Amino acid sequence: MIETRDLVKRFDKYTALNGINARITNGCIYGMVGSNGAGKSTFLRLVTGVYRPDGGEVLIDGEPVFDNPAVKSRLAFVPDDLYFLNSASMRRMARLYASIYPGFDWNRFDFLAQSFRLDPTRPIATFSKGMKRQAAIIMALSCRPDYMFFDETFDGLDPVMRGLVKGLICEDVADKKATAIITSHSLRELEDICDHLALLHEGGVILESEVQDLKTALFKVQLAFLEPFDRSRFAGVDLLHYQQSGSVANLIIRGNREETVEKLRRLEPVLLDVLPLTLEEVFTYEMKKLGYSFDDVLGREEESHEQKAV
Repeated sequence: MIETRDLVKRFDKYTALNGINARITNGCIYGMVGSNGAGKSTFLRLVTGVYRPDGGEVLIDGEPVFDNPAVKSRLAFVPDDLYFLNSASMRRMARLYASIYPGFDWNRFDFLAQSFRLDPTRPIATFSKGMKRQAAIIMALSCRPDYMFFDETFDGLDPVMRGLVKGLICEDVADKKATAIITSHSLRELEDICDHLALLHEGGVILESEVQDLKTALFKVQLAFLEPFDRSRFAGVDLLHYQQSGSVANLIIRGNREETVEKLRRLEPVLLDVLPLTLEEVFTYEMKKLGYSFDDVLGREEESHEQKAV
């Protein structure tokens, strides 16, 4: 199990993470999303022991991670900014990994290199961006780690390769009870693979839940009434978003779906449709609630141009 307690990381006067508490159980795929600069990459670098915490602690199976080779030999990290030795081929990098990871599996390395159709003797510097990421993923998976950490893993991969990588991660989690933490800006990439999801914003965890619970905690409702109405008609309903056009209103609601729908039915609408939300919509509305919204930027820009024209 991965556990962080009051985790803090600062860079000079900037606090990247401020008191993160998390418990990530074994055998799950844990997704992390958040605004730019929310602290996702910093969190991974702390959990993998790249950074030393400025406050709090990180434990993996009860052991501290930083400066602990025994724990680090059980985890593999594919960062967003990849690094390879100068002029190295995949096979040369594999020899480096094998010298560090006692469980490095050469058979799996050869199998994955062939499956990804990469030449292990070719210099990695000649690879495309996507091929370099594939090479890094192959190295990590060949270590047969108990804990896997992927920062923007799917960036630069085509749809076929994204599907292959997802399948391999799922296999390791299912067969070895491994644990994976994946960060991404694309919620569509996480929606079909993660068991749990955490939303980070300004160095803190704003929301953490099982993916299915997260998707059902918010829902969209479309209503219509014959008589005039406004937002005040829905007093007592936890509205994250309200938009009305004539006699039809679109609501984004947080709460118990059955209880809320029954409450809305008692208002006697002529139309009531309940629609599911995607994770991307959940993320968008949660961030808007925190003030992370730029809907008015284009409108202000157009207004500024008009004023200058006058």
